[in-house]
Amino acid sequence: MRNPIDGFEIDPDSLQTIGTDLQRPECILAEPDGSLWSADARGGVVHIRPNGSQTLIAQGEAKGFAKASDDASRFTTGTLPNGLAFARNGDILISNFGTDRLELMKRTGESEVLYDSINGKPIGKVNFVLRDSKDRLWLTVSTTIPNWMEACSPNIIDGFIAMADDKGLRIMADGLHFTNEIRFDADESHLYAVETCGMKITRFKVADDGTLSGQETFGPESHDAFIDGIAFDAYGNLWGTHVMTDRIFAITSDGDLRILLDDDKGSAEGKALLNAFAQDKVTPELQLACGGSIANWMASLTFGGPDLTTVYIGSLRATTIPYFKSPVAGLPMIHWNERHHP
Repeated sequence: MRNPIDGFEIDPDSLQTIGTDLQRPECILAEPDGSLWSADARGGVVHIRPNGSQTLIAQGEAKGFAKASDDASRFTTGTLPNGLAFARNGDILISNFGTDRLELMKRTGESEVLYDSINGKPIGKVNFVLRDSKDRLWLTVSTTIPNWMEACSPNIIDGFIAMADDKGLRIMADGLHFTNEIRFDADESHLYAVETCGMKITRFKVADDGTLSGQETFGPESHDAFIDGIAFDAYGNLWGTHVMTDRIFAITSDGDLRILLDDDKGSAEGKALLNAFAQDKVTPELQLACGGSIANWMASLTFGGPDLTTVYIGSLRATTIPYFKSPVAGLPMIHWNERHHP
């Protein structure tokens, strides 16, 4: 069977946008009714309805929930929702990159802390959360360094993957190079993990009890770019983003890397950043100088729409969400066929 992405490239002129005045729409969740839920730096999520209307749902206090400012000595960056997932009942799981916690927010805003420590220590920079078919929660922690920008280094490799089930939260894989988004393949036999500062994607075999083994690189040993988000299509291609050098790629099941959209085009700023990284001399100024015009600092891809062929581009610095049509449907996420009416 011919791969449906053969010969496919994203036409920048075909892109449309949805959402306005968003702040850091890093991660986006899509529902079958056309609703989108976007992480927002104001401390919550923005619900974008199929008709384009939108509402910011800010995290409110509930049992066990204290905002970051309540303990300034520990939480210096405030709340910063990053990766999102739906709980089975439709509540929103928030991996909070500012408070260093996994939080749960009802669609009305009431929030609680699920996890803020592991093995008796602060959990670190919780980047992403993913739920599997057994209702287990999988978390990525990019680094335990409070200022994540300092971890943009070839020499700091302290990221890990943790899993929460009825036995609690525990580390399943560590020694990862700034762990970012993770995804399961269609039968959940393998878990794929982005190592942003390793510039590669790593995959593991998943045992019934969640044990990870057989660690190997999937696709190129190095993308020569910082990878951020990933998502599978129904054919088995793994799509993703290169953040700061703003590209969208796909890796076929054979490990072949294809660039589908390039909004960096070998810019001097992108080259300067990569050169500085190789010398362990990255600065925020070099990072902030990078980024394209479509969705500055592309961060994630989400398949949505009724047939899962609409792809939404999440980013760290845009205020709207570009989208395009894919020649192949996305692999449905675990929530797609669950019916909940909160």
